[in-house]
Amino acid sequence: MSLGRPLHVMVPGPIGQATGGYGYLRRAVAGLRARGETVVVHELPGSYPVPDDTARTGADRALAQVPDAALVLTDGLALPMAANALWVERHRLRLVALVHHPLHLETGLTPVQAALLRQLERVALSKMRRVVVPSRATAADVVALDVPAGRIGIVPPGTDPAPPAQGSADGVPTLLTVATLTPRKGHGVLLEALASLATLPWRAVLAGSDDRDPAEAARLRATVARLGLGDRVTLTGEVTADRLEALWHGADLFVLPSFHEGYGMAAAEALARGLPVVASRAGALPDLVPEAAGGLVPPGDAAALAAALRPLLADAQARARAAAAARAAGAALPDWPATAAALAAELAYALPQDRRIERIA
Repeated sequence: MSLGRPLHVMVPGPIGQATGGYGYLRRAVAGLRARGETVVVHELPGSYPVPDDTARTGADRALAQVPDAALVLTDGLALPMAANALWVERHRLRLVALVHHPLHLETGLTPVQAALLRQLERVALSKMRRVVVPSRATAADVVALDVPAGRIGIVPPGTDPAPPAQGSADGVPTLLTVATLTPRKGHGVLLEALASLATLPWRAVLAGSDDRDPAEAARLRATVARLGLGDRVTLTGEVTADRLEALWHGADLFVLPSFHEGYGMAAAEALARGLPVVASRAGALPDLVPEAAGGLVPPGDAAALAAALRPLLADAQARARAAAAARAAGAALPDWPATAAALAAELAYALPQDRRIERIA
């Protein structure tokens, strides 16, 4: 079924940014367009997640210019900057949110910042006719913001078919992490764990943008130096698609030590490539990563992370067993056309012909 009207998408900054959330949104937009939908992307100016005046004014202007009765999908990253505008436009527009994970749950926020973001998210979400999330874990987080469970739809991101990882050419196990260098991703915990495994053969590649939080990137580089890991750990910064593909190809093991994940798209890609995955038991990761595929550990626990990594680094047969479980899990993941179809169905809840819509006060 066609939506029958253009979809306006509100996103902070360029939609081409190399993070999982932006990747989900890009592929969702492409998938909807492939289904014949008209999608207009509005890239909002200003700072986020904590909005400045430019951000608030930009969101006000963008939403005010959208035609009456238009269908609007607001990315979760834009909710704080658009909270006021969404309240103003709540009766004129048909509002839907795509929440990857609530922003107030980011690691590294001050208590004041977290409280502000929680309040802004709560206000913005209260005006939505539908809230789309990638996982059951994020659905629970959104319910905690006073959104009725019946107004929430779960649409996991798709995962592309991918060639299986081949591992390192020289036989030294290569650990790969693909994640922006921010506190929530837990890179520092991984470095502490690796330092305790110095007697085992391994190298680690931490691939991800280092300019979103320069202070965190500097702390991580200092930690590498302090722990004496400079000859075994590489922080690549943001990499090209070809370079990332080469990193996937040469990896033996994937690690995602996040403090929270609304889904975990990089972990899903690792599963699709048949890579053993060791991840935190946090957010949606326990639903995504089977224990047999590598292991799940408490977030922030470097000793537990090291204990999970040790047998996989020391025993090629253990890696092979975990890789087989990873391949099986990866084969069961949805593809992007399925995600686009599911998202279109969720967007349809905001259309006038659907009698299930409850009026937003």
